[in-house]
Amino acid sequence: MPAKAASRPPVEEEKKAVALEDLPGVGPTTAEKLREAGYTDLMELAVASPGDVAEAAEIGTQIAQHIIGEARRQADVGSFEIGTTLLERRKTLGRISTNSKALDELLGGGIETQAITEFAGEFGSGKTQIGHQAAVDVQLPAAQGGLEGEVVYIDTESTFRPERIVDMAKAAGIEPELALSRIHIARAFNSNHQMLLVSKAQELARTKPIRLLVVDSLTAHFRAEYAGRAELAPRQQLLNKHLHELMRFAGTYNAAVVVSNQVSARPDILFGDPTRPIGGNIVAHAATYRVYLRKSKPPKRIARLIDSPNLPEGEAVFSVTSEGIRD
Repeated sequence: MPAKAASRPPVEEEKKAVALEDLPGVGPTTAEKLREAGYTDLMELAVASPGDVAEAAEIGTQIAQHIIGEARRQADVGSFEIGTTLLERRKTLGRISTNSKALDELLGGGIETQAITEFAGEFGSGKTQIGHQAAVDVQLPAAQGGLEGEVVYIDTESTFRPERIVDMAKAAGIEPELALSRIHIARAFNSNHQMLLVSKAQELARTKPIRLLVVDSLTAHFRAEYAGRAELAPRQQLLNKHLHELMRFAGTYNAAVVVSNQVSARPDILFGDPTRPIGGNIVAHAATYRVYLRKSKPPKRIARLIDSPNLPEGEAVFSVTSEGIRD
């Protein structure tokens, strides 16, 4: 396994050079409360909201704003940079193969780190299978389409199957027990627990080279707990917060985030596909890459890229076999 530092952005060591106690206005008690709330380094504090920090540390909002401002100054957050610098940095992003050349090409080379990739579709369209496959392939060397990393898998619908990992690991040339030992699974029992598990994943990523976080599925608990039009606003607010935590995880630990999403049917659509992903514009704006899956003649599935900041829309055909995702 590579050293932990290799799995983080190059600036991570610089962020940790200053302890929380060194910030003006942060004493030992406040620092301890911040760490308990998940703010363990400057970057995590610099990108937090004043309200969240004030609540976590039990301090006033103005004091929280002052602490966040100092953290941003120390971590050099908010300064401008030229486009060529950003282009060079993006060349260091990692990509995880899906084991399907066509699907990898649709995604610009594979599942990208520091991004949220959403796979939406009806039951049996291959969403969970892609999550399992990515959890195996991320463990491979870079030359074989992996990142030599470990996985956090948040299971909301009890669909994770270790037997499936065993099949995929054997096909990939990885010892099954070793592959399973690198996947850290947690069952989320409700939406609040699901959000808490992202914080727990951040704690785990500080000690292990986590390069992939899978949430299967993203919206199941939110959909069940916040039913009806009157609950739509609070549901979307919590979902928005959850997605921003996932994006922060991806950026902080140079990890890929893969989320599966359910769909709902629109009875007023008479022609074409009547289904659409759950979550509305909140999920649409937060996801970096959105892929819509649909069934074809078994074992084929069709993936359509419906949104990306830099890739054209297109389709790819892949198969779900006993060995995993294949062309």
